[in-house]
Amino acid sequence: MSDAAQPTAAEVRAAAEAVKTALDRHLAAVEGRSGEDDPAVSEAFNQLAAAAEAYDEVLYDRYDEVTPFEIPGAEDTLPPYAGPEEPNAVSVLIRRDYTVAEPQRLLAQAQRVEAAEYEDIGGDGNGAGATLPGALGILFGEFEPDEIASRHKEFGLEEGDSTLWVTATDEAPEAGEWLEAPFEQVDPQQVVCRFDVSAVFDDEDDDEDDLEFVEDTGDVDEAVDVDDAEDAGR
Repeated sequence: MSDAAQPTAAEVRAAAEAVKTALDRHLAAVEGRSGEDDPAVSEAFNQLAAAAEAYDEVLYDRYDEVTPFEIPGAEDTLPPYAGPEEPNAVSVLIRRDYTVAEPQRLLAQAQRVEAAEYEDIGGDGNGAGATLPGALGILFGEFEPDEIASRHKEFGLEEGDSTLWVTATDEAPEAGEWLEAPFEQVDPQQVVCRFDVSAVFDDEDDDEDDLEFVEDTGDVDEAVDVDDAEDAGR
């Protein structure tokens, strides 16, 4: 960053003062909270997060230094639940990301499925499995998403991040109502819970993965590696 674009020392000082003010407001909101999901506390938290992020940014730009703390930004949190207390309908939204790690394996699996299908009906197929988009369409049309997730390596896929959101509503939507844009009308305040899986959580548990326990076998002490296989986002 050029000197002309750098924040001034006064701007850094002002950002630091904004953090102090946000800290005071957050503490006051916590001390005066009206319940477990007090919106005032949530708002103060988001303001503190924004102030801390702004201070960290100008501090780095001006002095090439960072703060020793990290506060999640407002976009990383859900607002307090404001949906019905006794919901009559539930929607489950799932996103799973994959990398096509082995294209040839993916193509081979799709072509095998395609050949079996058209053999049953006495046809030759249309060669959709010869391209990666076509192969993906065949496999995801043939297998349930949960089966793809459990067998992803067989299909040449590598797992990425995934998330599952559960939302609650008073009434179930009409048939076909949201099919044109299924993910555009999600109200964060109706999210009952969410479960995230990501490699970034695994990085936080590296120290635990290196632990070793000693198993007493009588004559020889044998070191047993312990690998935490449980998803860190759940």
